[in-house]
Amino acid sequence: MTLAVPRIARTAWRLMPAPLRVWLRGPTGSQLMRFVPVSIAALAASEITLAILVGLAGVTAGTAAVLASIGGAVVSYLLSRWAWRRKGKPRVLREVLPFWAVSAGTWLVLGLASHYASVWAKHLNLGHLRQTLFVAAAYFLANCCTFVTRFAIFHYLLFVDRGAAAGSPAGAAGSAAGGAGRSAPVSGAAAGPPAAGDAPPGPRLRR
Repeated sequence: MTLAVPRIARTAWRLMPAPLRVWLRGPTGSQLMRFVPVSIAALAASEITLAILVGLAGVTAGTAAVLASIGGAVVSYLLSRWAWRRKGKPRVLREVLPFWAVSAGTWLVLGLASHYASVWAKHLNLGHLRQTLFVAAAYFLANCCTFVTRFAIFHYLLFVDRGAAAGSPAGAAGSAAGGAGRSAPVSGAAAGPPAAGDAPPGPRLRR
């Protein structure tokens, strides 16, 4: 089994279109690959919580989905800081509050999807176990739909390195200004005629 996994991964990589492989090797694609295990861990935590709440505790599907999403969001936030190489104390206004605002929108989508999945499962007269599996499947599909949106917000807005992004144009502008301020070497042709007091160079003597 341990040998089969790398073979499957290599086969899947070869079957990918060449432009997609090039994109995945780039900075955004590499960051996406770091975000994938984060989402898998958060999804696993929330799916387990959802199954326990719906299957064992008897909580309604919508409420259970929101509670499960909160648990998954905690895992996602902690691992997302690792994925985007964030260290030290998080900034509340630029990082913590926007993350939980995005998470709240995700909870709304997942809660509605789970609620309507539960209503549909009851309409189909499914048993308790099948209802739980049906809601879990709808929750999983809704998570997949929000995956791309969350990655785009995290990568381009939330965890973007604003210091480097702001410093690069300024550094380029400073370099350009410094280059423009340096005086160019003056060639002899552009230096003008010699002054009146200067003696013209004499002819060279031939030996």
